[in-house]
Amino acid sequence: MLLDGIDIADPSTANGAADISKLAAGGIAKVEVLRGPQGALYGSDAIGGVINIITKSGDGPLKVNADAEGGNFDTFNQRASASGSRGDLHYAVTVQHLHSGATPVTPLNLLPPGHRRNDDFYDNVTASTKLGYDVTDNFDLGLVGRYTNSLGKITGDSFDPVTFASFPSPTRTRIETLQYESRATAHLVMGRLDQTLGLAYGSSILASQDPDNGNGRQIGDRIKLDWQGNVDVSDGETLVLGAETARDALHPGVAFGFPSPLSRGITTNAGYAELQSDFGFGLHDSASIRYDDNSRFGNKTTWRIAPAWLIESSGTKLKASAGTGFKAPALQQLFGTFGGNAKLKPETSFGYDVGVEQSLLDGALTGGVTWFRNDIRNLIVSGPAPTFQLANIGRARTDGVESFIAWKALDALTLRADYTYTDALDAGTRLALLRRPRHKASVGADWQVSDDFNLNATLLYVGAQIDGNRDFSIPRLKMPDHVTLDVAASYRLTETWTLFGRIENATDTNYQSPDGFLRPGIGAYGGIKVNL
Repeated sequence: MLLDGIDIADPSTANGAADISKLAAGGIAKVEVLRGPQGALYGSDAIGGVINIITKSGDGPLKVNADAEGGNFDTFNQRASASGSRGDLHYAVTVQHLHSGATPVTPLNLLPPGHRRNDDFYDNVTASTKLGYDVTDNFDLGLVGRYTNSLGKITGDSFDPVTFASFPSPTRTRIETLQYESRATAHLVMGRLDQTLGLAYGSSILASQDPDNGNGRQIGDRIKLDWQGNVDVSDGETLVLGAETARDALHPGVAFGFPSPLSRGITTNAGYAELQSDFGFGLHDSASIRYDDNSRFGNKTTWRIAPAWLIESSGTKLKASAGTGFKAPALQQLFGTFGGNAKLKPETSFGYDVGVEQSLLDGALTGGVTWFRNDIRNLIVSGPAPTFQLANIGRARTDGVESFIAWKALDALTLRADYTYTDALDAGTRLALLRRPRHKASVGADWQVSDDFNLNATLLYVGAQIDGNRDFSIPRLKMPDHVTLDVAASYRLTETWTLFGRIENATDTNYQSPDGFLRPGIGAYGGIKVNL
């Protein structure tokens, strides 16, 4: 996961992944999703795809906007931002506060007799900025920074030391995080070469107070230097070259009340190249290769090819891709106080897909279908109690079909339906992988009722899936399917003031995901926005 070019994976977390529960959405301009193995350009962690988040940049006169909303579950959110440019300086600043103080998460039937349910509490303050300065017509400097401080109060688990069975704790666990992300860039255009040099640093501190399992503190950081150059080789041919070096570090902390006195780190050096080709007649291709040298696991080479052919006369697009990816074990997986295994190997994947998209009625109706398959080796899985030591014992295969159809029924009304079929299996046991529903479908509508009034709705269906119960004393059980409906509306009162509202889970569906954790029932929220 990238945020303005920053890899926001957190070295201090259990699997080294990005924790998107801390990511406030204000200030985001767009989100790009690259599916399938993307290791050839992005390296480790891109084993299944890449999510690239780009925030808004400042331009033109000063713009100031703010909004506030409240609703069910003791929700109260606020956001304020300012953006614009002055001479050669471009700026954008956003401050956000998210609060939900009473969300029921623990199913009542899991509580021991006489225990009351403690609702979950969450509070998040995020401040971010994006600055740019045009030194000359072909040289500019950039800086992005993000600060997040969050506090959660959740219901953990109390364990029976003899049977290892668990039940929801009668007391709440307090989890506080402090995160920083930053990246400075220098961008220079020299004839046919368009290049960017970047230096990023991120830090995360997570402190927990767990009455049942002891206090904890996890500290990790990452520093990364990268260079990318796009070379305009000839008409229709662009060569992308890149090199980077990154250091992930885990610092002394505490886990379950036990100190971890040693610092651990991994350095990765990498280089990559991609050739983007336009052969004419609507035929395009990209071919990429990457070499990673990991200080602990040695070297790894990944590749990807992705041809596409757009037949303009018929509105048909044919596309395909094939590639490899890998995911190095996270520092906590290697050296964690409980379950860590320094002998773990990287997970690897090989994936490919073939698809077609069709446009009809002068683009008013579009649809597409894509078949995909991924084969994954050396899956990292948790071992049995009491050590729960991690091991590379898994192989998996996922394949299926993604499809969509979008129809602009009227100038003001757009309809869209999506359906995904996924067959995800453990290749050794032939059993379905946990928490992968075979069927997912959604139907959405966006209606611009008038210049000032907008309505939209999304109906989501998630099929049955295999899960384990809350403490995995039952390792495999079938979770039922469920349907939810979300609706939203906004009404512009004036050029300055706008009212907005939303209803989430309007069907008030009662469901758990994962098993043992309730999802919120119906919730209504409303607010006001000002633009200056």
